Amino acid sequence: MKINYYQQSLQTLAELDPSQGKPTLLLHACCGPCAIWPIEFLLPYFQITILYNNSNIYPQTEYQRRLEELQRYLKRRNQTLDQPIELIVPPYDNAAYTAKLAPLKDEPERGKRCWLCYRLRIQEALRYAADHGFSYMTTVMTISRQKDSQVLNEIGAQLAQDFPSVRYFHSDFKKADGILKANALIRENHMYRQDYCGCVYSWTIRQAQKKVQGKLD
Repeated sequence: MKINYYQQSLQTLAELDPSQGKPTLLLHACCGPCAIWPIEFLLPYFQITILYNNSNIYPQTEYQRRLEELQRYLKRRNQTLDQPIELIVPPYDNAAYTAKLAPLKDEPERGKRCWLCYRLRIQEALRYAADHGFSYMTTVMTISRQKDSQVLNEIGAQLAQDFPSVRYFHSDFKKADGILKANALIRENHMYRQDYCGCVYSWTIRQAQKKVQGKLD
C-alpha cells in the first residue's frame, strides 16, 4: 500500500512547538525550479539551509547553470527574510559520480540507476546534516512528476537510520497543487527550466530525442 507522505509531512509540522523556535533543516536541492515551492512550504516552520550536492549533473556547464539559477533566486528571496537561507555547494566531481552509476548504465529512466542516484545524494546530505548539527533533512525531489515519492521517502527513511541525530522529513511536495504553485512561482521569477534530469545517461537520451524531433542545436 502506498503511504500518504504529504499527510505525514503535515503531521510532522503539527507536532513542532513554535515556542522552541524554528528547528534547522538541511534541504537537498537539485535546481531552482524544483526547490522554489518546497522552500515556501517549509519556510514558516524551519530555518532552512540548502545543500546543492549534485555531481550527477552532466555536463558541467549545465551543473553551473542550474546552480546560478538557484543562487539568483535565493539572492532575491533572502532580501525578504530575517534569517537568510544559506547555500552550501560541495565540490563538483562528475567523473567519480558517474563511475558509481556506470554499472547500471543500461537501466531505464526511473529505474535502479535513478534509485542509486537518489540514494547517493540523500546519504551525502544526511551525513552533512549529522556532522553539522541539523535537526532535519529532506530533498526537494518529491516535487517532480518524474520521480517516485514512495521510493524517495523509503530511501530517506532507511538511510536516516544510520544518522540518529537527524530526523528525515517525509514529503510529497507535488501534492495539494504543489506543482501548480511551483509553476506560478517559476513564471513569476522567470526561471530557467532544464529538459532532462541530470546525469550523462539522461542527457544522452534527451539529446537523441531532440535529434529525432529536429531540435538539436
